[in-house]
Amino acid sequence: MTVFEEEFFQGKSCEFSFECQNILDRDFRKIRSIKVENGPWVGYEYPEFQGQQFILEKGDYPCYQAWSGNSSYRTEHMLSFRPIKCANHSDSKITLYECEEFMGRKFEMCEDYPSLQAMGWCSKEVPSIKVNSGAWVGYQFPGYRGYQYIFERDRRQGEYRCYNEFGTQAHTNQIQSMRRIQQ
Repeated sequence: MTVFEEEFFQGKSCEFSFECQNILDRDFRKIRSIKVENGPWVGYEYPEFQGQQFILEKGDYPCYQAWSGNSSYRTEHMLSFRPIKCANHSDSKITLYECEEFMGRKFEMCEDYPSLQAMGWCSKEVPSIKVNSGAWVGYQFPGYRGYQYIFERDRRQGEYRCYNEFGTQAHTNQIQSMRRIQQ
């Protein structure tokens, strides 16, 4: 992954194949554009993998709108990032639970869903999640919009017992669309 200090791949740049906890330590002021050549990555609004999360799959991100996607919560920079380990799409599986601590009704998913409610989930909330295999991104709203939450089998042993474990910016357990992260 190559990061640039300015939009449209201008200014100082640096190539990474490993995580970066704080781009400021590399004498960057911020990251404003990105080229991802291999593997998926997750970018964070703040150093030390804190704040809003952004999925970064293979492709060019000339400005912050490109990585914040359909989010209504835009941040104009990124200060830390790390690679994501994934399974093949055919191997990806995740279980959603109706209550915290993996209690209540559950639903196993192996496919992408632009609307969890349309597939039968009767709530706007997902209180706990278990990633059986692969890596997924959950979105606050239908249609892959709003805050993004990255769920990985290889982190936290794939267990997210309550919404506080979804990420440092998680203020609610509202997840209304999910998709597998592409390799």
